[in-house]
Amino acid sequence: MLFKLSTALCFVLPALVASLPSQPQGKDVEAHLRGKRSFYEHDGVARTVFEHEATGATIDFVTNSGICETTVGVNQYSGYLSVGTNENMWFWFFEARNSPTTAPLATWFNGGPGCSSMIGLFQENGPCQFYNGASTPSINKYSFNEYANMLYIDQPIGVGFSYGTDPVTSTVTAAPLVWTLIQAFYAQFPQYESRDFGIFTESYGGHYGPEFASYFESQNAAIEIGTVQGQNISLIALGINNGWFDPVIQYKAYVDFSYNNTYKSLISESQHTTYTSTYTSKCLPLLQKCTTTTGSNSACETADDICYDDIEGPLSNANFDVYDIREPSNDPYPPETYVTYLQSAAVVKAIGALSTYAECPNAPYEKFAATGDDSRSFLSTLSTVVQSGIQTLIWAGDADWICNWFGGLAVAEAITFSESAAFKAAAVTNYNVNGVTGGTFKSVANLSWLRVFGAGHEVPYYQPALSLQAFTQTMQKKAISAT
Repeated sequence: MLFKLSTALCFVLPALVASLPSQPQGKDVEAHLRGKRSFYEHDGVARTVFEHEATGATIDFVTNSGICETTVGVNQYSGYLSVGTNENMWFWFFEARNSPTTAPLATWFNGGPGCSSMIGLFQENGPCQFYNGASTPSINKYSFNEYANMLYIDQPIGVGFSYGTDPVTSTVTAAPLVWTLIQAFYAQFPQYESRDFGIFTESYGGHYGPEFASYFESQNAAIEIGTVQGQNISLIALGINNGWFDPVIQYKAYVDFSYNNTYKSLISESQHTTYTSTYTSKCLPLLQKCTTTTGSNSACETADDICYDDIEGPLSNANFDVYDIREPSNDPYPPETYVTYLQSAAVVKAIGALSTYAECPNAPYEKFAATGDDSRSFLSTLSTVVQSGIQTLIWAGDADWICNWFGGLAVAEAITFSESAAFKAAAVTNYNVNGVTGGTFKSVANLSWLRVFGAGHEVPYYQPALSLQAFTQTMQKKAISAT
């Protein structure tokens, strides 16, 4: 959603840790050479600790908690990565339900900035969901781990179950910590190192996705020439639904979508004219001073404030849910049953969490706001990712207002790559799932655009079968196609 273990181990490790046997077997040999693994028990729950030599990170996790993923034989791991001094980043990993030893690896990041990826896990594409008002989750047969090994990450520090000191002030400063987490994850679970890797995200993921992908690629290049020590991340796919990519394009889309979407007009023709004029005279010039990622913090923060006050704030101050305009503002959808579940003592204990769950806390968000990160464009970074050949899917539910499909399509058509003209000129056609139309799409080379019918901001919640199909096709390094 878009939203305007270091010290923790010290008290338990000396008394409770037992070292691994001195002769690890099989895959453990490689991991053992790159770090030290040990075990301890906390609050009656067995935990594993792995200290990664290359990055200095420590991973502390619980194996097979029995929470959420109940498919027999499917392993899961949940816990923390200490990516710096008192910087404890939460992760939750689920094996693929099918062929886990050969399935690719994908990560999921929710947006905010400063919102937990447990939103995606429990409300969108994870192994379980809360159906029909139930207080406990049931299996989700359309989970993304039907096809891929899935890693959900709460970042930056302070979001979700992550806790400690938060050094992140922007999208750019978030990327190195996420890379560190992946490196330590590989060291603990070396069987996933050589797998195809995908980044999937939504909302503020329009910032996160391009920057994380670009940073991973730059680190791969540095590893190749020996200036950085680490494991190559075999990045083959990037998927972003209802993303916030480029404010110049997307603030204008707020005005146009409010007037002319397919569900209901939210403003009159005269209001559309007035808001368009306001955008052009007040918002746009300030955004242009905050060009790409090089504008000053003060210029970008000013643009954010004025564009919100004059465009986004007034337009969204009506009786509709900005994440699904078909719903009233006082009844946000989907329901957040999962939050109560994740704050229960039994669940917290079972999964190995060491903090109280916070879905979208203010503190991390405010650090991004202070640098004007929201007003910075990541369109050029996204273009670089597409130019590199990474299979890219830009998609959007068409009932979402906050990161609406008008803006998403305009961004996709503004991406600069060798097939830009062909992509922009291409007509959309029906996107079918087993013969049933669920949206419209177009694909040229390694770039695909998809509009999803009848879906709000959290697309996989509304259209689970379609979402799994689009995810699978993209992770197979294919342009999406109707079935």
